Amino acid sequence: MKVSKWSENFFGTPVFDPVVVASFLFPLLYLIAFLIIPVLAMLAIAFEYNGHLSLHWFSSLLDRYYISLPPSGEFARIITTGTGEKIYYIQGVDFGVILNSILVSISVMILTTILGTIFAFIMARYDFPGKNIVRVLLFVPLLVTPFVNVFIVKKMFLPDGIINWLFYDVLHLFPYRVQIDGLVGVIIAQTMTYYPIVYLNAYASFINIDPTLEEQAENLGSGGFRLFRTVTFPLALPGIAAGATLVGIFSLEDLAAPIVFQGNGLARKLMSFQIYSAFTSGFNVGSPQLAALALVMLAIAILMFLGIRKYVSMRQYAMLSKGGRWKPRVAKPRPWQAVLIYFVVLPVLLLSVFPQIGVVLLAFSERWSGTWPSGFTTKYVESILTQPDIERVIINSVMYSTIAVIVIILLSLTASYTTSRFMKSKLGPVLDSLSTMPIAIPGIVIAMGYFFFFARVFPNTPLDPTNLLGFNPAMVLILAYSIRRLPFAARSIAAGIQQIHVSLEEVALNLGASRWKALTGILMPLILLNLLGGAMLSFVYCMSETSVGITLGSINPEYYPITARMVELMTSAVGSANLAAALGVFLMAVQIIAIVLVNVITKQRYSFIGLT
Repeated sequence: MKVSKWSENFFGTPVFDPVVVASFLFPLLYLIAFLIIPVLAMLAIAFEYNGHLSLHWFSSLLDRYYISLPPSGEFARIITTGTGEKIYYIQGVDFGVILNSILVSISVMILTTILGTIFAFIMARYDFPGKNIVRVLLFVPLLVTPFVNVFIVKKMFLPDGIINWLFYDVLHLFPYRVQIDGLVGVIIAQTMTYYPIVYLNAYASFINIDPTLEEQAENLGSGGFRLFRTVTFPLALPGIAAGATLVGIFSLEDLAAPIVFQGNGLARKLMSFQIYSAFTSGFNVGSPQLAALALVMLAIAILMFLGIRKYVSMRQYAMLSKGGRWKPRVAKPRPWQAVLIYFVVLPVLLLSVFPQIGVVLLAFSERWSGTWPSGFTTKYVESILTQPDIERVIINSVMYSTIAVIVIILLSLTASYTTSRFMKSKLGPVLDSLSTMPIAIPGIVIAMGYFFFFARVFPNTPLDPTNLLGFNPAMVLILAYSIRRLPFAARSIAAGIQQIHVSLEEVALNLGASRWKALTGILMPLILLNLLGGAMLSFVYCMSETSVGITLGSINPEYYPITARMVELMTSAVGSANLAAALGVFLMAVQIIAIVLVNVITKQRYSFIGLT
């Protein structure tokens, strides 16, 4: 067979192989077409002014509405109700749309890092009664119930909410009733939603630390907080930083909290809400200024991603004995530590899971007045099966998600196979970077890119988002889902391929099997559990997709996905928070089933559910 230098350089194989070439080109061209080109479409619009290349639209974002220094407004103030009662109202100050978004994102990163690291350290280092219950509770906030859980968070911090009932009426710790709204409300809601992401990453880092390193530090006189600060925390930093970066990007693109808190003007002054409101109002959605704002958001997200990765890469975290066998350092907490765990950490955890509990209560309640819901009913849950418009959105979401998952598995399998098996290829690093890039790209940016791309390439067709009554978002949503959720399935499948030694395929090839036969007959059966696990997790992610679902998916009501219907129920004057909660319970049930199945099938201890 003829040896080709060209084939060896680009595809990592000296002999031209159509299966290998197709495995490289399919995901590469797909990602270029539906990830890179839509972003370039936005670039073309944002940098054009009166037919010329210009920074005009970016300079227009220097207006005080977008960047306000010094900030305006009062962070908090005391207001008096009609009954004469004083309420301490906290909302934050206004730095302008762009700076508000950055500050909210950084605040959420800091708070989730603190919470997630504390919970992870306790779970990794201490053995105490009730630990398994705490382990389960730490996963509850990852159950995605778009908008409804934030609705519960908002109710928790109302003057008659559970926080004031506990700390003002029962414990008498507050001098006034407290109400949290605006940017502060957004920060708290996002923190309660996202801290388990840091917890999962930090926990994995803590249990993988070689205990002999900490023992050596103790022998040299270190201990307590100094040991944690100088040895334990630095070794766990890569995992913690990875979780914090994800949280920062998710906070930047989050729409649920700004939509629920939009009654306060500050919550509307965030980049994600500005782009979303253009879709819902129908005005300004095709504006070059909006494209420039989306690109600013993209730039911030990528800088956060690259900045944290650069910081982590500048330090050494390798452990010489990594790969050996050891038992993690787990001890019984001292009396003062037990007091902190049971009377400080555990109450904070219980408060953080209340939003998900509240979603279930709301779904089975007639109303929610005051601190607690009242009146038991099953009519909202039953309406999922009996109300035609609700049935339709569920069927739509299942159809979009199923087709997207098929595409995701094909993309993940081909991309993971080529990058794992043909590492000498020059296209390998490019494909690997492209397949992980969607993690750093906010969903609302992808939605904007798709809007401009499909409006220009397919004008006056069912794929044109500006054709409001004739637009069918099915294909657009499937493409967006497949791009957004690709990295998570790819990670699962790549891990499976790396565990299968390449010699098994080489034996089949040496015995005369074709590359296709070796791939389908040897490799795929051996990684079947990873394929199934990745497929189920991707399906859950697609079902709960928010950013694209409530923008492009909300243009034509006939084709709504679940999340588009939920936001309509939460914001419409004739909507029903109880019915939205019932849909939230449905999504929670889907996620719990997926978690159980993935754990049973792949024998994994943890399943990462909950990204919106």
